[in-house]
Amino acid sequence: MLVLLCTPKLLCAQENVTLQLRWYHQFQFAGYYAAIHKGFYHEAGLNVTLKEGSTTINTTTEVVSGRADFGIGLSNLIVDYLEGQPVVILAPIFQHSANRLLLYGNNRRMSDLLHKGKIALMEDNMDVELKALLLSEGAQLEDIHFLPDKEHLQDLISGHADAIYAYASNEPYEMEMRHIPYTVLTPSSYSMDLYGDTLFTTKNTEQSRPALVAAFRAASLRGWQYAFDHQEEIIQLILRDYNTQHKTHDQLVFEADTLRKLTNPDVIMIGTNNRARWAQTAAVFSHFGLIPKKSFDLDNFFYQGIHDPDYSWLQRFLGITMGLLVLVAGITIYIFHVNRRLALTLSRLSVSEERHRLLFQNAASAAIVWRDQGIITDWNRQAEKVFGWAREDVLGKSFMDFLLPKEDAEALDQLLRKFAGQRVPERRVNSNLTRDGRVITCEWFNSELPRASGKGREVVSMGVDITARIQLEEEIRELAFIDPLTHLPNRRILQSRLDHELAILRRKGGHGVLMFLDLDNFKPLNDTYGHAAGDHLLVQVATRLKECVRDTDTLVRLGGDEFIVLAGRLDHDIRTARKQATILANKLLKRISEPYLLDSTDETSDIRHRCTVSIGVTLFDNSVSGDFALKQADTTMYSAKNSGRNCVEYSELTATTRVIASPAIHPRVPAAPTTSALQPDLKPTQHPDSNRPK
Repeated sequence: MLVLLCTPKLLCAQENVTLQLRWYHQFQFAGYYAAIHKGFYHEAGLNVTLKEGSTTINTTTEVVSGRADFGIGLSNLIVDYLEGQPVVILAPIFQHSANRLLLYGNNRRMSDLLHKGKIALMEDNMDVELKALLLSEGAQLEDIHFLPDKEHLQDLISGHADAIYAYASNEPYEMEMRHIPYTVLTPSSYSMDLYGDTLFTTKNTEQSRPALVAAFRAASLRGWQYAFDHQEEIIQLILRDYNTQHKTHDQLVFEADTLRKLTNPDVIMIGTNNRARWAQTAAVFSHFGLIPKKSFDLDNFFYQGIHDPDYSWLQRFLGITMGLLVLVAGITIYIFHVNRRLALTLSRLSVSEERHRLLFQNAASAAIVWRDQGIITDWNRQAEKVFGWAREDVLGKSFMDFLLPKEDAEALDQLLRKFAGQRVPERRVNSNLTRDGRVITCEWFNSELPRASGKGREVVSMGVDITARIQLEEEIRELAFIDPLTHLPNRRILQSRLDHELAILRRKGGHGVLMFLDLDNFKPLNDTYGHAAGDHLLVQVATRLKECVRDTDTLVRLGGDEFIVLAGRLDHDIRTARKQATILANKLLKRISEPYLLDSTDETSDIRHRCTVSIGVTLFDNSVSGDFALKQADTTMYSAKNSGRNCVEYSELTATTRVIASPAIHPRVPAAPTTSALQPDLKPTQHPDSNRPK
């Protein structure tokens, strides 16, 4: 009978409930997805609908207005409450806030934002703790230019904003993936350790539907515990049913790991609430003028739970009766239980420490344990193999004295000073030294160890030698984009460079030129002296071409004996641009026609060879496509071949003249000056006549 009296009433019918999320779907709301799909809400008699958030949705407004029964808020909930909103917090999910200020570049400081800084924040009170962070460092809010949060990361990267609101599990991952340097400022680093995502409802809902509120809260916390215990399963669920942001698996793993650290479910029960922390939060906001009140009544801000009928008299009666029966036996059982638990605890600790010791020493990665100033306290076998130093040689020494090049040691020392008292960066790639003097590149993963009583913090770093991988990636890039014989860019690079030049012409105007070069009578050289002589000629031709073009021009070996020269940023005036193109074409024609000395295969005498070239020149502006300009240059080159070789043939592709062909220029015309390939004030030997009919 006592069990029945103390058991809450079960909900007999499914009740429809709406939960307003504070952002788009992601692992930030994994517990609610788990509660739905594992049936926890259904078991509680609830049919829960999730409403996706956005930059324009205020969760407090949605819940107070009745458009949602429950919502997810932040520390701004206490501001809303003290401003008269009837909000009631049910359970803080994240024990620490995930709100951050993100700055572009490494080693940025708060002082960079204090005077006329441009900061992009969310609307209403969603960023109130970040404003408190600025005020705590002496900032005046009227001196800071707050921007609406529109383009977000792009605003920061482009310099439109000096800092932006960021969420610990989102924007830092994006910056890492783009390899963009950044600095994160956290409120906890400035003595403001505030709660993160918090489940809340209204006072009216708590009072009018107490059983529903209790059931929803319990099922939600159960869902969060399941999400952290089955992280990969819930990630796959998000990818299948909730991935409205099109995030990758790795990105969701990063989110899950980050939010797990903010929640700490292995140590703190999910939903644990500390009233003193909320009172301290209100005091901080009031101190900086973000809340006008000086005294606070927070009783109605906290969830009270279900008030059951008072059966204390029955409890007292049963307690006295049962106490008399078990008093003697209870003392004996208690002593036995305490001793047994102590023995089991000591045994488990011993086994756990030994297990972790074995895992550390036999890890496949080089692993070191270190404390402040980089002093090494442990060094595993793989670290001995990778770096060459034995464990006894390095214990008690700072790894910055022998494991890092001087420049990297100075940079890391500054980074560790910056992160003093905070978590060290979880991932870092840097150069390392080995005992035999080699420099290798390692990727390190860092994690703080739980602090033992009376001891300072220690960090375990797991390193992998990625030197061979980096070299292989560079070789693959070389094979993909560089001609192995002449070391010139190949066709793949040509297309991207041509698109880039056209984009510049569309933005700034002017002209560009494509020159298609084909060596004359190249095949007889191969047939007579062999392909080695032909390859030697191609290498020398490539060298001469590089001497003739500017650093900003693109020189490509298209294949065989064909080369392409792309010269952009010619003059806006079409006549001047023609002269510039003519000067460069004549220079190429003359330089290639000079005699060559080629190695002989029989090693008895060198081969003296003369080579000529047919050049098709196409002048273009921003009115054409890259493919069309390239085809026109090819066609123009064949016109030069048909005109007798050893000459230059011109064509134009502009908005006013689609194709203008000019007679071939032969080498018997005096060569152009060679001081500069594209000086507009030099007179070319011959250029297309602008009055020639189209």
